[in-house]
Amino acid sequence: MSHDITKKPEKKDFEGSKFRQEIYSKAVRAGKRTYFFDVKSTRKGELYLTITESKKRFDKQGNYFFEKHKIFLYKEDFDKFSNGLEEIIEYINEHQPDEPTETIENNEDESTESSIAEYSNIDFEDLNN
Repeated sequence: MSHDITKKPEKKDFEGSKFRQEIYSKAVRAGKRTYFFDVKSTRKGELYLTITESKKRFDKQGNYFFEKHKIFLYKEDFDKFSNGLEEIIEYINEHQPDEPTETIENNEDESTESSIAEYSNIDFEDLNN
């Protein structure tokens, strides 16, 4: 796994603001996936994080495209997100079998689109804890 850190110059839109422009980026290549951590700015100048997973896929004709999934994470949610992620990582580390297992990638079939559709209908209001 390699880590690339890229600091992008601040870009200005036609009104002179830094709205939704990348302020700072970090790309992490991990196997067949690349994760992008991008700091962006709102119109009010508040910074937020986008996390993008990118994976190279092939269509039936053999042409490749990049499948991307994106999460927007705002400052007021950093602690809850970080705590939840840390708890889940600890759980996996404690319960991970010693033998290597198949990854999700190896279990994917051509019905990936229907699986994605099932998970896309989440009502985030139901996730309040």
